[in-house]
Amino acid sequence: MISQSRPGFREYLADLNRAQKSGAGVPAYTRWVNRRLARGIAAGSSALGLTPNAVTTISAILSAAGLALMIVVGPTWWSALLTAALLALGYVFDSADGQVARLTGTSSPAGEWLDHVVDAIRTPAIHLTVAVAVVLHRPELVWVAIIALLFTVMSVGQFMSQILAEQLVRNSGGEAEEGSGLRKSLFLLPTDTGVLCWSFALWAFPPAFAVVYALLFAINLVHTAASMRRKYRKLVAR
Repeated sequence: MISQSRPGFREYLADLNRAQKSGAGVPAYTRWVNRRLARGIAAGSSALGLTPNAVTTISAILSAAGLALMIVVGPTWWSALLTAALLALGYVFDSADGQVARLTGTSSPAGEWLDHVVDAIRTPAIHLTVAVAVVLHRPELVWVAIIALLFTVMSVGQFMSQILAEQLVRNSGGEAEEGSGLRKSLFLLPTDTGVLCWSFALWAFPPAFAVVYALLFAINLVHTAASMRRKYRKLVAR
């Protein structure tokens, strides 16, 4: 009996490139950086025989390591850069697990559940970590901790809004519409998860981090309110 060997990295990557969705309207970092890196991670993980759940677990570990470093070490140039890199890499693996599932034909409700649970924990954990790190290491910037708590509430609400809207649209037989255009991708850059991850590199200079973090909160607040309003009106119209 002849056993079939697993496809290699190049074959998997070619499959992903052929099946890649349009990036029109997707925030710029996710569109041009994260998705490309995720395809490489997904192809490599599939070639190594890693399961989608293993990739999800790696994503969670990387993110947790970055957040723990921020709390334990405090604001130094190397810890800030490493925190940002770990968070960004965790985001890459988070985008890769679904691609591994599609490549290997191992999609499952349990895998989708695990992916959403990890995201639901990581989303508030990032901002709660900011609040704790500020109180521990830079208490004179306590106002940033307050913004971080508000950011936590807003990000959890946005995450739930997105998940529920996708589920309700799927159950009603419709399809979510993706935005279009280069201009929109650039316009949405401040709302990009990758931008948030790399903003932590500024933690080495807490006053600069505070300003950038506050600006990201303000922009995301406006975007979240507009997004929720749009989703609600679409659901009402069904």
